[in-house]
Amino acid sequence: MLKLLIVCALAAVSAADIAEEEDVLVLKKSNFEEALKTYPNILVEFYAPWCGHCKALAPEYAKAAGMLKAEGSDIKLAKVDATEESELAQEFGVRGYPTIKFFKGGEKEKPKEYSGERYQPQFSYIISMVHLCVWTTRLASAFDLCFFDVESEDAKAFIKTAEAVDDIPFGIISDDAVFSKFEVAKDGVVLFKKFDEGRSTFDGEISKEKLLTFIKSNQLPLVIEFTEQTAPKIFGGDIKSHILMFVPKTAKDFQDKMDQFKKAAEGFKGKILFIFIDSAVDDNQRILEFFGLKKEECPAIRLITLEEEMTKYKPESSEITAENIITFCTAFTEGKLKPHLMSQDIPDDWDKNPVMVLVGKNFEEVAFDPAKNVFIEFYAPWCGHCKQLAPIWDQLGEKFKDNANIVVAKMDSTANEIEAVKVHSFPTLKFFPAGDDRKVIDYNGERTLDGFTKFLESGGKEGGAPAGDDEDEDSDDLDLDDAEDDSDVEEGHDEL
Repeated sequence: MLKLLIVCALAAVSAADIAEEEDVLVLKKSNFEEALKTYPNILVEFYAPWCGHCKALAPEYAKAAGMLKAEGSDIKLAKVDATEESELAQEFGVRGYPTIKFFKGGEKEKPKEYSGERYQPQFSYIISMVHLCVWTTRLASAFDLCFFDVESEDAKAFIKTAEAVDDIPFGIISDDAVFSKFEVAKDGVVLFKKFDEGRSTFDGEISKEKLLTFIKSNQLPLVIEFTEQTAPKIFGGDIKSHILMFVPKTAKDFQDKMDQFKKAAEGFKGKILFIFIDSAVDDNQRILEFFGLKKEECPAIRLITLEEEMTKYKPESSEITAENIITFCTAFTEGKLKPHLMSQDIPDDWDKNPVMVLVGKNFEEVAFDPAKNVFIEFYAPWCGHCKQLAPIWDQLGEKFKDNANIVVAKMDSTANEIEAVKVHSFPTLKFFPAGDDRKVIDYNGERTLDGFTKFLESGGKEGGAPAGDDEDEDSDDLDLDDAEDDSDVEEGHDEL
């Protein structure tokens, strides 16, 4: 008994050493492992004091911590100032703010990263997630339920599946009354949802792999609207082929278009994600620009693959009918579609200034001219880094305007696409040396007039690297889910 009292006293002292702010544990490298021992289930936010998203999250995070504390939950919410505890942040691979990781059972090695919504009321979903995950085995109403004996082999496979899924609550039911309430006639798995048909029943041999496939195919609506809240689910999912319908919600035939789109989606569940974008919303204009669309050109359909190389496709017919969409998607899945490459018309004065203006239609003949060394900036009009570079790039063009062997050029990559060059961030600087081998060199040196000059005068040897090397940190990613203005990008943080 004396030993037990001593152990309890030491535990109380250790817990007291971990400060709290508004019910949120304040963790540092010095007390992190002690916190995991004292509180085996901890959700940890790695934040930066200057981060706008972190500031917005703070009161909601504290609210969730208070709710858990009031319930007497064994789950704690904690925070780490990643700018002060940089070693700790590096240990857990923190690259952006806020980053939220769940440490279960006191284990430090393999935390699960939380990727759901970070604002109320969505953020309260964390609470249900941590309560209803695999360590809770009995539940009367949940999102993903299995109806069978908790000790069966099927239940064990179900639990293994739950461990691999962070954003859906799981529960196991063995109560006859609940079987009857949900009209379940035999042991099995049912995915309950608040859209489409309301529930999906698993039909097959129960295994972790097959259950994961079932969940991925049924956890999203047949048609999902693109919003700031749904973007993480859209871009974070396993389905990387997306078909998008751009149409204003205010259109008279909006519902008819949606009905046609949804009807077409039924045959491609789990293969292509069907996404609706309200083309009248100002926040969605960046996405329209990305596809080379204007408001007045909507309604419109586009398809994109988000694999290593993003590829866009455009249907031949602009009429939105289920039949046309099915034909278009079928041709895509069978590999019969050619990529759609955007191009502006060639400006009349494209070669009249020191910096030549390239578009898709004249790119090949200029960039791969065997008699010229061509240095090209691929930019976006909205990119802050591109705007900073513009005067320096103009100076470079002026400096080499009388050099018959060197061409300095630029291309708006939001309106022009090239099959031979894939641009993922802005600005991207590439050098096309003279010759017939179509070689391409990425420029990774200083973005100064002196740096560019040395690079060109060395024939692309100083400050260059073979195309495909790591991109520069001072660049803006080309992401469909970038709903923020470029001015909000924090210094040193190139993920939008």
